[in-house]
Amino acid sequence: MLAAGGLAQGTYTNPILHADYSDPDLIRVGGDFYMISSSFNHVPGLPVLHSRDLIHWELIGHALPRLPAPLYDRPQHGRGVWAPGIRYHAGEYWIYYGDPDLGLFMVKAKDPAGPWTPPLLVREAKGWIDPCPLWDNDGRAYLVHAWAKSRVGFNSILTVHRMSPDGTRILDEGVTVFDGHESHPTIEGPKFYKREGWYYIFAPAGGVKTGWQTVLRSASVYGPYEARIVLAQGSTGVNGPHQGGWVETPDGESWFIHFQDRGAWGRILHLQPVRWREGWPLMGVDPDGDSIGEPVLRHPAPALPPFAASIPASDEFAGPAMGLQWQWQANIDSAWYSLTEAPGFLRLYALPAPDSTGSLWLQPNLVAQKFPSGSFTATVRMTCSSLKPGERAGLVIFGTDYACLTLGTQAEGALLQLRIRRAADTGGEERVEAEAPLPSTPVSLRVEVAPGGLCTFSFSTDGEHFNPVGGPFTAAAGKWVGAKVGLFAAGAAGGLQPCGYADFDYIHVKVNE
Repeated sequence: MLAAGGLAQGTYTNPILHADYSDPDLIRVGGDFYMISSSFNHVPGLPVLHSRDLIHWELIGHALPRLPAPLYDRPQHGRGVWAPGIRYHAGEYWIYYGDPDLGLFMVKAKDPAGPWTPPLLVREAKGWIDPCPLWDNDGRAYLVHAWAKSRVGFNSILTVHRMSPDGTRILDEGVTVFDGHESHPTIEGPKFYKREGWYYIFAPAGGVKTGWQTVLRSASVYGPYEARIVLAQGSTGVNGPHQGGWVETPDGESWFIHFQDRGAWGRILHLQPVRWREGWPLMGVDPDGDSIGEPVLRHPAPALPPFAASIPASDEFAGPAMGLQWQWQANIDSAWYSLTEAPGFLRLYALPAPDSTGSLWLQPNLVAQKFPSGSFTATVRMTCSSLKPGERAGLVIFGTDYACLTLGTQAEGALLQLRIRRAADTGGEERVEAEAPLPSTPVSLRVEVAPGGLCTFSFSTDGEHFNPVGGPFTAAAGKWVGAKVGLFAAGAAGGLQPCGYADFDYIHVKVNE
């Protein structure tokens, strides 16, 4: 299960989620908190998490079963769902997200666990990202968004639009309400609020790895907005305390959840206390009294009832569906897998590789989950006897560099290989680092991930005694996401049809910290 900041004598520790839930936004409805995050090209997308204490979270579903364009039927790393915003309005849950190549989309639901409506294209546009709606007291609706320099040639601008009260249409070309080029470069990820008659836009600036949290305030929805830095790294080791969402508890406490970029682990989540001073939020602690907060590592917990929850990482593949932690690299095709052909097993079919390189970077039917903690061990039990010549299946640590421990068939039985491909995103070559013949019996594959992202692989034929394979591999992040641990089955380009398959009995994940 994913590690969370634990309670000890009424305190919590950061990070509350040592996993890649980037660009978080959250709301409270009654005594329940709901949080969403970016999912980029991974499917299902738009994960929805639930908590009652702001520290322990459970994954209750995804708001986007498929990405709404044929191009996402194959991997589109770094594209897709960018920095969504969630709000509760008129008895429904609303999520807006930007696809930098297609425009702004909206989904809504009466139950945050779903079902959600199909994505509605609110505005076709290029480079519009990070949307967040605001329904004002007078019934008017607005939406703020940022801009993707990679698509339109500029960024550091925030734009506010009138939106139809039913949330389905953008009504104008918008007003630039803030230009951050001079003092808040790369300002993005805006979250729109109204508090005590003031309009606030919470927006990170300065870049993901080294930036800070800015807050804008105005008496008018269109500005002018005054800007303040309210959270920065300061003397702490928490680099770039960045994009997130503000929420109040039923008793009026204010809290802010934001991410921190941690390389191979992606963007992990921290919880900061918030105090209000003269109409401005102060996040974290302020040791030097300059009104710019610093992140806390340990702090008294929110005054909320205890909540026992976690996000699963292990899976026995015993039910009618895979665990909610799994995502594919592209829109799901039912021909990729089965949980019914061999009950109690996940059967992955060895689809032919999309091109002659055989790169898993391009393989749509790779299924993976986020790194669940700073240090963990993942063990998979599988059989490969139904694979055909040239096909392989196994366990992968996946990013722009990836390493996979694979099984394939040969005349004498099975062939175990540790294969590594560096710079997979730019066409790097895959190399066999180690190999060994094995009997065609169930085999356990294991990877241990240590602090620093150092991965060591091993295997066992009896499920008890593990033998190391090759040397260490350092995990690398993907495109805008952390590294993942996953399963796959794949053939060569132009491979045999019908293809073979591998059966996975389970994946057991043990958190080591």
